[in-house]
Amino acid sequence: MLTGQTAFVTGASQGIGRQIAITLAAEGANVALAARSDGIYETEEMIDSDATLAVETDVTDEASVESSIEATVDEFGGLDVVVNNAGIAGPTAPIEEVTVEEWQQTLDVNLMGMFLTVKHASPHLRASDRGSVVNISSISGKRPLESRTPYTASKMGVIGLTRTLAFELGDDDVTANAICPGAVRGERINNVIENQAEQLGVTFEEAKRQVITKDMALDDIVDPEDVADMVAYLASDHGQHITGQDISVDSGATWY
Repeated sequence: MLTGQTAFVTGASQGIGRQIAITLAAEGANVALAARSDGIYETEEMIDSDATLAVETDVTDEASVESSIEATVDEFGGLDVVVNNAGIAGPTAPIEEVTVEEWQQTLDVNLMGMFLTVKHASPHLRASDRGSVVNISSISGKRPLESRTPYTASKMGVIGLTRTLAFELGDDDVTANAICPGAVRGERINNVIENQAEQLGVTFEEAKRQVITKDMALDDIVDPEDVADMVAYLASDHGQHITGQDISVDSGATWY
């Protein structure tokens, strides 16, 4: 249980981020819902608890991140858990067709946003009795994904950031881990498969098989709840001696 803890969840307006927020709230945590989209207010209604705070946040804007974290601390009296989930898929194209703007935007959201969030959350996490950072990476941070260079580079960067944070924050008993989801059921993965199908010149189902499920031990896309449950475990006392790890939740698509 996370009773009495306060979590700051980015990308909480939909998908995995929304489910993470719902799960942490169900475990008893106060939850700040951070995203640019007004979907955070819908997430707030779904949780239906006084222990939530919707904070409109652009993770690429330092002033926005700092303001949202301070609002969270002011509302709940501290900060114990940071879940860096905000991210974008970036372009699906061969590298010679990727624009500088697409590359920069993908790294800004997927990596710079995590840096800014942890930068301003760290003093509060160090002061917590059970501080935890959980960064959402991807199995694409461990293995190649064709025509997705900006995304893959950003998610590999997340793993490097996480391992360094584990040592940098460890003296204050703050853990830092990355979760590497495989394909997660929902609109986002459907869009990725559609783009891959177009690139490969095959049907949606064939692209799904070739790119997503072919190498899975369990041959099934995971659910958002699977990722959210791992976040809750790592943030709880059960995970207090797990740090510096990149943990795959992917139906056995990767083995390292």
